[in-house]
Amino acid sequence: MDALRVQDPARIGAYVLLARLGAGGMGQVYLGRSPGGRLVAVKVVREEITGHPEALARFRREAETVRAVRSAYTANLIDAGLDSAPYWIATEYVTGPTLAHAVRERGPFPAGTCRRLVAAMAEGLASVHAYGVTHRDLKPQNVLLAAQGPQLIDFGIARGVEQTALTQDGQAPGTPGYTAPEVLARNEVGDAADIFALGATVAYAATGRAPFGVGDAATVSYRAVHEEIDTAGVEPALAALIRECVAKDPARRPGPAELIRRCAVDTALVDDPAYQPLVAMADAVPDTPRRPHHAPAPPLHDLPTQGPGGPAGPTPSLPARSSRRGIPWLVAIGTGAVIGVSVATAVWLLPGDGSGGGDGGDKAAGGAPGARSSPKSPAADDTAPAGPPRYIQDIGTSRHSWNGLRDSCNLPGEEEPPLQFQMSVTTAETDYTGELPPGKAEIGYRLKYEEPNLPPYYIAVEVKPPHRLDADGRPTTSGANSDRFGSVSRAADLYEGDETQWTYLTYPDDFSSRADGEVRPAPPLSADPGEWTVVYHHATSDTSHKSVLCTGFVSDGP
Repeated sequence: MDALRVQDPARIGAYVLLARLGAGGMGQVYLGRSPGGRLVAVKVVREEITGHPEALARFRREAETVRAVRSAYTANLIDAGLDSAPYWIATEYVTGPTLAHAVRERGPFPAGTCRRLVAAMAEGLASVHAYGVTHRDLKPQNVLLAAQGPQLIDFGIARGVEQTALTQDGQAPGTPGYTAPEVLARNEVGDAADIFALGATVAYAATGRAPFGVGDAATVSYRAVHEEIDTAGVEPALAALIRECVAKDPARRPGPAELIRRCAVDTALVDDPAYQPLVAMADAVPDTPRRPHHAPAPPLHDLPTQGPGGPAGPTPSLPARSSRRGIPWLVAIGTGAVIGVSVATAVWLLPGDGSGGGDGGDKAAGGAPGARSSPKSPAADDTAPAGPPRYIQDIGTSRHSWNGLRDSCNLPGEEEPPLQFQMSVTTAETDYTGELPPGKAEIGYRLKYEEPNLPPYYIAVEVKPPHRLDADGRPTTSGANSDRFGSVSRAADLYEGDETQWTYLTYPDDFSSRADGEVRPAPPLSADPGEWTVVYHHATSDTSHKSVLCTGFVSDGP
């Protein structure tokens, strides 16, 4: 868990807020304390999406689902405020790491532990299904490894079996690699779809790999429909059980009772010697609210001013490391999935984002999760500059685009960031301290923990407006900007100096558009109101870089 930010409320409803547990697609999750001293997890809808009817309907449905499902495998609803903003719901606070975090930190589970996990999750699903509810987004991030056993979390898209599966934008619900073929191909949602997700989740636990590989959402979903799940190296009997769970025909998948019978466990998962150390990974709970020291804002940087035929103006300096903003609203580890860096996790912390790296533990090409190699040589190009990267260039189609309603990007799974990498985005509209001037956005990153004696790892940030802009900087009618390269910041070494301190960039001051040998100032936010995209790149030269994380923000215009 992380300290409260200076703009976070002191309380929600009757609950004093103690710390931040994490952020999800719908909003921020806090650790709260009731007047009688009971700890709760309080989820508050983000202010910028309260105007979306579909988002509020989903949030209210989540509250109704959690209220209805009373199970030993779910956290109970305690209180809610659903009549007026800020909208919030409070549930029991459950400590323990997510399955995704545990596998990333400790590696794949033994076969015996996986069988006990299958039996426990099957019993949990049976309990949920008995209420006429399908979870629809079971995955490693949505399984908490608690002291009382695994807990199923995030019922944000759960619905009764008679309700439609499609979301507002026509996309199938759930996370690629864990969503069943019949949901993807025919919009058929039922209990068997949760069994498919269970099998994929256990495959991840047994291998430490994404069950259907990495890549963009469409590629991973295609594999889930047409190809076999990855069970290489898994004990044969367990691998066979996993393959039955993810059978393409839902009628061939075993039900929860059959799974429990097949696992034939003789001890509880909580007594498993490999499970017990995982529960101890939870953070200590603070007694009093944790807030960062509020330091003054850093100075703004000069703009790059080169235009057609004109000389370049001052080059922005490397961003100063600063701690003035404290803890960010968004913490990310792994590809595509937004998750809390804390291992004391609350319900709803990890909703699906629709990206290809949904489980948060996917291996990037050439390394294990979080692993990092020495900087590569520049691309085989005579024009590639010598030395470390400075300003990355467009090296192909950029397909990143942030969807604010779903809080997700179509980020291809090119590479995972280092473990403990955190990022933040603040705009003048969301900066309740009033320090950030109108028309500005502040973009930050850091490592939560120091990782000394490592070779350089250069981070460059790209920012893209919602639409393509014409030569005069005005939005065009030619569609979204998802396939165009945006404005970039100067690359900086993540491990330089005290990497645990935040590095902050101000948009548009610290960004420039670089194409065809020209350097232009980044377009102002007022040029194109809407959903702006922010992409974090790992750069090994100006002409060699891979995207590692993507997020965004909303600009309301002038």
